[in-house]
Amino acid sequence: MNDSNPPERPKVGVGIIVIRDGKILLGERLAGHGASTYQIPGGHLEFGESFEEAAKREVEEEAGLADIEIRGVVSLGNDIAYGMHYVSIGLLAESRAGEPYDAEPGKSKNWQWYDLDRLPSPIFPHSKNVIDNWRAGKIY
Repeated sequence: MNDSNPPERPKVGVGIIVIRDGKILLGERLAGHGASTYQIPGGHLEFGESFEEAAKREVEEEAGLADIEIRGVVSLGNDIAYGMHYVSIGLLAESRAGEPYDAEPGKSKNWQWYDLDRLPSPIFPHSKNVIDNWRAGKIY
């Protein structure tokens, strides 16, 4: 290995399952890797942020929902997709008020509530892992 060019380290991603009335919030990715797939809200953990702070920030930035209650961590992942490596933390949150909208119209659109038995397809791989782990009731 060439020490002047060390390998990149994994990044930390946070994905948030937002539920209301038994439905889950999903939007369509528009830009970058995974474009045209459906995703839960999420993004990078920022320096100094707690998982909960990151979750609240990402849900508001992407879908415009500011009033959510974090229930806890429901998924841990070591995800490699699209040539990238992420340690992924999935959180469960409940939305109490407001309707989702396209708060970052260049990055995602069509934020809607979906029945768990009728999820759209295809789902972004990192989001699918979080949803699958949550539904399987894995223990971390």
